[in-house]
Formats: sequence, C-alpha cells, structure tokens
Amino acid sequence: MTPAPRRFRPTFWATFFAGLGVALMFGLGVWQIDRLGTKQEMIAERESRPALEALDPEQLLAIGDAAPFEFRRAELTGRFLHDREMLLLARSMNRNVGFQVVTPFVLETGEELLINRGWIPDDREDPATRAEGQLDGQVTIVALVRRPGAPNWLVPDNVPADLTGDDAMGGGDWYWMDLPAMREAAGLAPNGPPLYLEAIATDLPGGFPIGGQTRLELRNDHLQYAVTWFLLGGALAIIWFVFHWRRDEKAGTKAAGPKAS
Repeated sequence: MTPAPRRFRPTFWATFFAGLGVALMFGLGVWQIDRLGTKQEMIAERESRPALEALDPEQLLAIGDAAPFEFRRAELTGRFLHDREMLLLARSMNRNVGFQVVTPFVLETGEELLINRGWIPDDREDPATRAEGQLDGQVTIVALVRRPGAPNWLVPDNVPADLTGDDAMGGGDWYWMDLPAMREAAGLAPNGPPLYLEAIATDLPGGFPIGGQTRLELRNDHLQYAVTWFLLGGALAIIWFVFHWRRDEKAGTKAAGPKAS
C-alpha cells in the first residue's frame, strides 16, 4: 500500500489560537527589548552620576525638579535633630529585618532637609542602643540626592505622629517617603526642595545606622526574557505547522486502487 502523501491543511480554530499566541509572545519579546533599552539608560545614570562633582547646599536648595539630579552626591554641613528621627518600617538588609533611620538635618544657613541615614536591625530601634552613632553638634556629611516615589498598592498608608510632642523618637508608622507629611511631623518648614538625601556608607561610630542603602546596581535580565519569548513564539509556530502537515488519507486510498478479488 502506498503511503498517503503529506499536505499542509491548516484548520481555522487551531490557526486562530496559534496565531494569537505567537503574536502575543513576539509582542512580549519586543516589549522586553524596549525595556532593555530603558534599563540600560537607568543603569548608566546610576553609575555615572555619583562620580560627578558634589553639589553644594546652594545648588541643592535651588533644585526644582529632582529627576536630573537624582544619585548626584551632595556635601553638606549642619546638625542632626536626632530627637525627631523617623523609622521607615519593613526594611531588610542581607535578609535581616530592620528599619531605615530618617533624620531632619539643619544646614548652617538654617534650611532643613531629611536624611535617610541608613539601616538598623530591629533590635536597635531604641536610639539608646546606638548612641555612638547619634552624631552631636555640627558635622559634614556626603549623601546622594533621591526623589520620593509614589507607593504601589501593596504599600500600606503612613500613619504620621507629631514628633515635636509626646510621640517623639520614631513616632508614627512610616512605610514610604512622604516628604510633606514627614516634614510636618518633624516640625520642619512646610516648603523645601522636592528631594531627600541618602547617606553614603561611612565608618560611623558604633556601626549604626549603616549608610549606602541606595541601589546603584540594577538587575538587567530583559535580554534573556526577550529571547525566551521569541523562542516560545517560534516553538508554537513550529508545533502549529507540524500539526497541520498531515497525510491526505483520501489521496492515499485512491493511489492504492481497488483490492484484487
């Protein structure tokens, strides 16, 4: 018996859903390529800006849009208001749970800024357990310019407390940097530049808080994701083709002819 010849005979619904899947997967691959370019720009900014000349207080206070200056260094002289510090909750470091300490900083000229001094473990919540790191008097610090980001729906709402009254020393529940609310809670002037600062890593007496919490290195897996989506789309297209490359049973039956009696 002669084998039936193979013919390409696509069916409607299989072709519809396969085409939809291939288009979706290739679209995701193209989107990942676009994300790759965006992520490369972000990495380049984070790597290059800290190496630029440090901003002085006058330049810092004149900033109206923090975006072009984010991750730039700033060198400031002033004093911390440790009695009005705030703790950002649910912050981890090397898989250890803790907080980040945000402290008002008064410049020599009287202007006030918020400084994220760094991370502390949860057993150092009480400032008395890290008294050596509570720098007194006038100090000079180097920190990175940061701009507050809007929280996503997973982040709880902040619960402010008046740090100038009975709720001082870490009062309130802070989950994200809400500059107006934090300035008000700390009793600072309501108006200030649209930014805060994150201290760089230094050899602080007592070791806490640990500065340098800004992530300058970002994962960039978008090329691998793009290749994966393109391969999946190509594999689905091949499966669709092989599925429809079928033998023509009718043609095979005609080729065999009638059976001999």
